[in-house]
Amino acid sequence: MIYRFRVILDNDTEDDVFRDLEIRETDTMEDLHNIITQSFGFDGMEMASFYISDDEWNQGEEIAMMDMSEAGNEVKMMSTTVIKDVVHEASPKLIYVYDFLSMWTFYVELAEIVDEAQGTDYPNLMFVHGQIPDEAPDKSFEAEDDDAFNEFDDDLDIDDYENLDFDENWN
Repeated sequence: MIYRFRVILDNDTEDDVFRDLEIRETDTMEDLHNIITQSFGFDGMEMASFYISDDEWNQGEEIAMMDMSEAGNEVKMMSTTVIKDVVHEASPKLIYVYDFLSMWTFYVELAEIVDEAQGTDYPNLMFVHGQIPDEAPDKSFEAEDDDAFNEFDDDLDIDDYENLDFDENWN
């Protein structure tokens, strides 16, 4: 079977930027990564990860390009994870992050599952809409309510040296 995905750039601009693509359900997540990077004009040389997502686009389990995990805390790898084992009708959404310094973020959604077409090479870029900007869109990581975040909410008195957990004459 063939999975048709819509991959949408998370940006705050007026213009939508997305790609529609097709890929075999038996291809790997690395194959999906490759067609996404190629379709948006990236060289594919930066670190990237997929994240399983729910209906509200909350970030879930990671599927990484390279294993950077510590022992006992393994993550799924793109090269060994088959698309149909992660994405299906009951779980059709992924978040894809490319280049962790620039944080290009994309919403990847399974649009439909179709039969393979004779004479079509897969993966297949079906439709292109919009131009990707020169720089990744800025992300704002703010608390929903200004009162919800207080960097000094630890009940420590910084002038009370006796109760702080360090030696003030350390050097």
